Amino acid sequence: MDRLLALETFVRVVDTGSFSTTARLQNMGQPAVSKLIVQLEDWLGVRLLLRSTRGLKPTEAGENFYPYAKRTIEDASEAVLAARGVAAGLSGRLRVTASVCFARLHVVPKLPAFMARHPDVEIDLLLEDRNVDLVEEGVDVALRMGPLTDPTMTVRKIAQRRRLVMATPSYFQQHGKPSVPSDLIGHEVVVYTRDGGGESFTFRKGVAEMAVSVNGRLRVNATEGLRAAVIAGAGLTIASEFAFAPELRSGEVVTALDDWGLPPISLSAVFPTGRMASQKARAFVEFVEGCLQEDYEK
Repeated sequence: MDRLLALETFVRVVDTGSFSTTARLQNMGQPAVSKLIVQLEDWLGVRLLLRSTRGLKPTEAGENFYPYAKRTIEDASEAVLAARGVAAGLSGRLRVTASVCFARLHVVPKLPAFMARHPDVEIDLLLEDRNVDLVEEGVDVALRMGPLTDPTMTVRKIAQRRRLVMATPSYFQQHGKPSVPSDLIGHEVVVYTRDGGGESFTFRKGVAEMAVSVNGRLRVNATEGLRAAVIAGAGLTIASEFAFAPELRSGEVVTALDDWGLPPISLSAVFPTGRMASQKARAFVEFVEGCLQEDYEK
């Protein structure tokens, strides 16, 4: 049995849900497809597919096996490209995950330029505010914000931005700008509950340090909601520059307490554990890193 061919055949059967379609795509007879699947199941000692009059679907073992089989095929393709020295000619599918708001603000508007540069690359963009299992979801690279505590993850930090006190100019005109961190206690604060947010903050100015617990009647766990609330004038917030980059550039949102610092927020590229990042994933991360740097310098 050609194991790599068997893996590719299994992946295509799962993707298409059909032996006949897989046979056509791989330019082989349908009996040959069936034989490869049977040989693969015999080699693994488990049933991978359930066959019925309604079609095909993977068993639990098949579902668990699928992302690893797909990854093996992609790794083999990457190895061929590396051996031939054609890394510039990237091709195939790239699966990326990022939070909804970050991707909308910083990734999606840049994708046309990346795809024009690499016309043979297809991108699956999985937008989730939760941290997905990279192997289970078949993800090549994740863009994640804040501290990453899992020591088994393969991580590359690609950007860092300040955490700032922000509100609309009209909010500050109505309620006044805080001049020291303790002034925040008297303000209406929209509390962000993820990625280093919360109600307690420690500000630093030189050697001085001031801890503050803010009051907020509105608590939001998604950046899109935080943005909408602040722009609508619901209060000030303490969040990263990533979250309000367009508004900070336009002046729709302004900052306060600029002479007091907070721990910054980092953006990292996270790759599936235990394997080298694909050339496509590395190229994508370098592209995003470059775009963020260009935007920051404007």
